[in-house]
Amino acid sequence: MNHRIRTAAMILLAASIAAPAFAQSAGADTYKAKCAMCHGPDGTASTPTGKAMKAPSFKDPAEIKVPDAELIAATKNGKGKMPAYTGKLTDAQIKDVVAYIRTLQK
Repeated sequence: MNHRIRTAAMILLAASIAAPAFAQSAGADTYKAKCAMCHGPDGTASTPTGKAMKAPSFKDPAEIKVPDAELIAATKNGKGKMPAYTGKLTDAQIKDVVAYIRTLQK
């Protein structure tokens, strides 16, 4: 019985560690496919398209302060020259991208 409890605890621990890594990986993949062309692979928006569209750098202190809900809304509804991604990305994909953006800001 103790062996089963220990095994279950280890499985739960492994799952809790793996879930954020999976979300970050999924967010990174979506970011590279949909966002990097303008915002750049490092989030600085230093690409030709990013400069032409005046995309913000995610490393800008003002952008770091933007709440997740605002980034999610901008992604869903579009903002400025950025197109809306409602219907193109799921809510989970958008949430994962925002989580990945936060890793670029560190």
